[in-house]
Amino acid sequence: MKNPKSKVLLPLVLLISMLFPSCSKSQTPSTKPIITNAFAKGADVGWLSQMEATGYKFYDTDGTEKNCLQLLKDRGINTIRLRVFVNPSNDRTNGHCSKDETVAMALRAKNMGMRIMIDFHYSDTWADPGHQTKPAAWANHSFPLLLTDVYNHTFEVLTALKTEGVTPEWVQIGNEIASGMLWPEGSYTHFGQLAQLLNKGYEATKAIDSSIKVVVHINNGHDNTLFRWFFDNVRTNNVKYDVIGLSYYPYWINSDYTASISDLQNNLNDMVSRYGKEVMVVEVGGDFTLVQNTYNMLAATIYAVKNVPNQKGLGVIYWEPEGDKRWSCYQLNCWQFNGKPSTALDAFRN
Repeated sequence: MKNPKSKVLLPLVLLISMLFPSCSKSQTPSTKPIITNAFAKGADVGWLSQMEATGYKFYDTDGTEKNCLQLLKDRGINTIRLRVFVNPSNDRTNGHCSKDETVAMALRAKNMGMRIMIDFHYSDTWADPGHQTKPAAWANHSFPLLLTDVYNHTFEVLTALKTEGVTPEWVQIGNEIASGMLWPEGSYTHFGQLAQLLNKGYEATKAIDSSIKVVVHINNGHDNTLFRWFFDNVRTNNVKYDVIGLSYYPYWINSDYTASISDLQNNLNDMVSRYGKEVMVVEVGGDFTLVQNTYNMLAATIYAVKNVPNQKGLGVIYWEPEGDKRWSCYQLNCWQFNGKPSTALDAFRN
C-alpha cells in the first residue's frame, strides 16, 4: 500500500506500461506455520496497535465493545498481514510497525488461530511505487552491504517471531516493487541488483523455515502488460520466490471495478500459466462511503482468485479495513464512524 496521503502513481511506472505493451534451524511443532489449503481471507492491520494506544474503541453491530481482531474473525477473516519498517518514527499513521510491535501483533493474531503474512518494506516508512527510500541507517551503505542488510533484517525479524512461537505462512520481500526497492541501487533500472536483493530476502526467510512461502508483490493487478514486463525480468534474473502478490485498487485508477475485474481475472490466470506460480491479491480496498459497491468489488475479487485454475489462487487481503477515516485519513478503509465494521466486509463470510 502507498502512503494514504500520497496515492499518485509514479510516472516511471506509467512509462514502463507504455514502453512494454500489452542454513535452516530445527523447528519445533509449536512454531510451524499453519499450512492449509483453505482460502486466505485477510486483513492488513498495521495501524491497529496505534489505534488502540490512542484510545480508539471497536464495536460490534449490537454496540458491544469488542477486540478488533475478533470482529474481523467473526466476519470470516482468517489471515492477518503486518508490515515491518526498519527504524520507524513514532508518527501515528506513518511510523510504528517496528520489529517488536510486529511481533506483539502477530502473536495476538496467532493466538486467535489466525494465519500470518509479514510484509517487509525495507524502509523506515511506507514503501510503494513512488517511495522506496532506504532506511536512514543504510543510506550510505555500498551495494554489497545492502545485500547483507536485507538478509540480516529479514532474518532478525523472523527469528524474533519464531522465538515467540510464530512462524508466518507467507513473507513478502518488498512492498509494491514494480519500480524496485532500496533506491537507487535496487531500482527497476538496475534489475540485476534488485534481483540479488530479493534473493537475499528469500534466503533469509528459508533459513528460518523452508515451508514459508515467499511473495513478490507489485501494484496494478489488472495490468497484464506491467506484470509480464516485471516477472519476465524476475525470471531472466533468476529471482527465487513462491507466490506472485498483486494489489487491486479500482479507486486509484479512477474506475469502477466492473471495468477492470475481468482484466484482474485474466492477469491472475496468465501469471499462473506463464510462470507456474501461485497468486494472491495481497491488497484490495474500496471507498468506505460506497458500502454496496465495495461489497460487490470485494466479492468479485474473491471470486476471481478462487476461479484461478488448479487452486493456484491463494487468497485476498483487505488493506486496513479497521482504519476509520477520522483516525487514519484513509478513504479505502472498511469501518464506520460509529466504530463498527462496515457490512462490506461481509463479503468475506461467503
